[in-house]
Amino acid sequence: MSVRMRFAVACAGVFLVLGVVVVAVVYFVVRQSLEYRNGLLTPSHIQVQVPAQYGPGWFERFSQQYEVARKRADQVRAVYQADTLGNVRLWGAVGVLGGAGLAFGLGWRAAGWVVRPLRSVNDTAQRVLLAQDLKQRIGFEGPRDEIKELADTFDTMHTRLARSFDGQRRFVANAAHELRTPLTINRTLVDVAVRRPDATDDVKRLGESLLLVNARHERLIDGLLALAEGEQAVLDRRPFDLTDVAEHVLDQAAGEAAGREVTIHRLLDSAPTAGEAVLVERLVQNLVENAVRHNHPKGEVWVTTRGRADRVELVVANTGLQVPPYEIETIFEPFRRLHGDRLRSDRGSGLGLSIVRVIAEAHDGTVVARPRDEGGLTITVELPADPSVT
Repeated sequence: MSVRMRFAVACAGVFLVLGVVVVAVVYFVVRQSLEYRNGLLTPSHIQVQVPAQYGPGWFERFSQQYEVARKRADQVRAVYQADTLGNVRLWGAVGVLGGAGLAFGLGWRAAGWVVRPLRSVNDTAQRVLLAQDLKQRIGFEGPRDEIKELADTFDTMHTRLARSFDGQRRFVANAAHELRTPLTINRTLVDVAVRRPDATDDVKRLGESLLLVNARHERLIDGLLALAEGEQAVLDRRPFDLTDVAEHVLDQAAGEAAGREVTIHRLLDSAPTAGEAVLVERLVQNLVENAVRHNHPKGEVWVTTRGRADRVELVVANTGLQVPPYEIETIFEPFRRLHGDRLRSDRGSGLGLSIVRVIAEAHDGTVVARPRDEGGLTITVELPADPSVT
């Protein structure tokens, strides 16, 4: 139940309990008041109005006439007591139930009045989040109560998150510069040494090996940086068509696919979405590269984009070796490779699908992988649709 409902139910429950207690007390008091009393029904004599020919106008105690009158009075008292107690029970129950219903309604209204400032804080917080601007704050103005403290706590948390995101962005940018610069220098020096006219064959072979190692390290660093960037929430969401991104990536991968004798089939329908197009391009690129590299010679790759209700889908399927179902979840772990490819640097750094997952989750999407019966994988990525893209 919501807070408002719990408050209303609590009010009705309290009134119901107190009402039952009050009715019970009234019931026993009335019952006690209507009980038989010796002093009331056993006087020494009863004065009555009778004709003069029948004697004096009173009856002696324990006479026949007295006993008849006493029994009649006792019967009247019993009937009156039963009717009165029945009315107390009936109208007491009606009053308690009606009061409980009234207390529920008043409690519901009062709870709405109490939580109205909290609703205002919540609406403001949602506007801040939807605006995707970490610089905005709730700035709740009101008395120093629990709601004011909650709003201030949220603003404080928002400020710390903003500082944390800024620090992380600066760290990623600095790390990218500091890590890529020496690798670029190494690649340049090795390339110059290999291309020298007096370079021996051993130097050329060594240089080629160093270039391969350097390229692997560059891919590894790029993957780690993409992984760090993908784990951040995507704040600057801009509309784009997933089909355009897929076509661009497939055009770039055509050369590698031709060199590996892998045929790529395209079925690209419009798939409008919103987010960081560069990160989504990296997501598609990783999926296509995995599908091409982890494939048989003369294998096939199928890439499909389509819109479905409020979601868009990217499906990448490929032929290849059989993948056990129990290995499906582990392929999304960093540095995880299948089929003994741990030393095969030409197939990547082992971060491809990890990057795919974090980028999809940063865009409020999902990634699902399924093994194909003929071998290989079918990976489906779902992202929120954006109808504004035409």
